[in-house]
Amino acid sequence: GLLNQGETNVAVKVFNLPQHGASKSFMAECESLRNIRHRNLVKVITSCSSIDFAGNDFKALVYEFMSNGSLERWLYPNAEVAQVEQRNLNILQRLNIAIDVASALDYLHHNCKTPIIHCDLKPSNILLDDDMVAHVGDFGLSRFLPMTINNSSRSQTSSIGIKGSI
Repeated sequence: GLLNQGETNVAVKVFNLPQHGASKSFMAECESLRNIRHRNLVKVITSCSSIDFAGNDFKALVYEFMSNGSLERWLYPNAEVAQVEQRNLNILQRLNIAIDVASALDYLHHNCKTPIIHCDLKPSNILLDDDMVAHVGDFGLSRFLPMTINNSSRSQTSSIGIKGSI
């Protein structure tokens, strides 16, 4: 979509509220992204929570548009995309993407007032801007790590996911 008389390109994520956990996912994303700012995290421009014309709940998030799509589309292009354009990442681009993602995770884990664990990091949740800078997105499964009273004690968090996922 476009905002500001066509000056700002945006992506709109509309939540399918009848789907189990969608409302909880919307709230988790709003809570996680409300007070954090980092160059390698998706930028939320605004959110919308209202009632649609039929009287149903409507929830959406408006993000800064990432013109190069997801990392998944670059690593695993489908047949249609492969025929239209060649998508290859060179070693320097791959390294920079890894550094960008690591920087975002370091910020979430160590520089937020309450540490945030993403719980759903995968190529489809890493978005690439015009300059191929990586931005971590989709905080629907994120968790806040409670602060420990004694810094020497360790906390653990887990998420249900595919074996081998982070």
